Amino acid sequence: MQHIGFFQSKVNYSIFTQTQGKSFTVILLYVYDMIITGNNNAAIRDLKHFLSTRFKIKDPGPLKYFLGVEIARSKSGISFCQRKYTLDILEDAGLLGAKPEKIPMDANVAFMPTGSYPFKDPIRYRRLIGRLIYLTITRLEITYVVNILSQFMHEPQKHHFDTARRLLYYLKGALGQGLLFFSNGPLHLTAYCDADWARCPFTRHSVTRYYIFLGKSLISWKSKKQVTISKSSAEAEYRSMAATACELT
Repeated sequence: MQHIGFFQSKVNYSIFTQTQGKSFTVILLYVYDMIITGNNNAAIRDLKHFLSTRFKIKDPGPLKYFLGVEIARSKSGISFCQRKYTLDILEDAGLLGAKPEKIPMDANVAFMPTGSYPFKDPIRYRRLIGRLIYLTITRLEITYVVNILSQFMHEPQKHHFDTARRLLYYLKGALGQGLLFFSNGPLHLTAYCDADWARCPFTRHSVTRYYIFLGKSLISWKSKKQVTISKSSAEAEYRSMAATACELT
């Protein structure tokens, strides 16, 4: 790709871009799966022809499904969800017929490394949390819960697994939730951030959360425990704002 004028992104090595005058072409490459988009249909056709002379390729047409993510278009914009991927998780867990929950977790729960007894099948727990981590690509509302549960993958307890199962009950009631990228609107960046001071009862680390919008479209979010202990809520808020500013930059 670089030999024919494409530039490899330094932020994400899977993205290649090419600019020729007003023509702009983008490639997202993952192993042998590829998305091609741009503002010049002729350039995209030429690229497909070039690739077909080098590799045996199959063109399924407009993008509808990619690596577990379902894509749909409308006049409002492009929507992304992982409904089928979520159903697969529920089927593997035997919870397709489970009663849905309205919220991902109890807000008053404080997670500790101990509190019940070791879970008998830690590999099962790790596999479930790994799949839930991938689900956060489109489900930002479960990011905090998954972030907490992923901290106990080395030695999960029974109450950690019970919380993960409760999260699956919530997903059962909201299978089609996802992201909508609007087709029109102002292209300006807006960011919101917050900090939960000393949220972790075991380490006393605070939690940083931020959401970044391009116009009306949510494009980046995070919920992560801060690296150092903040001595005050103001210090935790400043650390949260610094992380948000770095992401904006």
